[in-house]
Amino acid sequence: MLVLAIDTALESCAATVLDTDAEAFRARQSLPMKRGHAEALMPLIDEVMKASNLSYAALDRIAVTVGPGSFTGLRVGISAARGLGLAAHRPVVGITTLAAYAAPLIDGESETPVIAAIDARHGHVYAQAFSGDGSTLLKPAIMPLDDVFRAARFGPAHLVGDAAGMLAQQWPTQFEPPVSVDPRTAPDIAWVAWLGASVDPDEAPPRPYYLRAPDAKTKAELAQR
Repeated sequence: MLVLAIDTALESCAATVLDTDAEAFRARQSLPMKRGHAEALMPLIDEVMKASNLSYAALDRIAVTVGPGSFTGLRVGISAARGLGLAAHRPVVGITTLAAYAAPLIDGESETPVIAAIDARHGHVYAQAFSGDGSTLLKPAIMPLDDVFRAARFGPAHLVGDAAGMLAQQWPTQFEPPVSVDPRTAPDIAWVAWLGASVDPDEAPPRPYYLRAPDAKTKAELAQR
């Protein structure tokens, strides 16, 4: 399977083409950025596709991060993925940023939980807790830090996401400290691609996954209400 993966949810503009049969990436690019995704994304995708020596019609599917994350960044990536999928007649799947953050730490043989967390500002985070086998221990939600700390009942955990450092600094002393802390500002595009290859398109729609209402809505989003 050939998968084009796109991520503009947080502080990165990234794209890659994964060849699952070869278990290799044809091409991969990731640019750190807080703003400017709209201008950078399509040229970056074009470079990745040219480096992969593929046409869009050769792809089997397109994967895109759907949030939580920057409202503007999510719209840029999702709009691009939908447009490319429509033009190439290829399915588009949505991958949450929390799942993409947690994916490299999920190990079916490990019992260590994984807490993926994104800074939602004002003392809140978007968070989800996973068991070592990938099942959900704490459903994705926007929550105050104290609610995240309650996940300590599952045992010492890996913390990952741009809020991981903040959580680690304020981790209550009555609980065992985190096993590891990875405060990366965006998920690895490679894992967006692998998750995109594995999900059922019917169960992973390319729709924004905000977890809270955006400050402004597009006409299309208003029409869906």
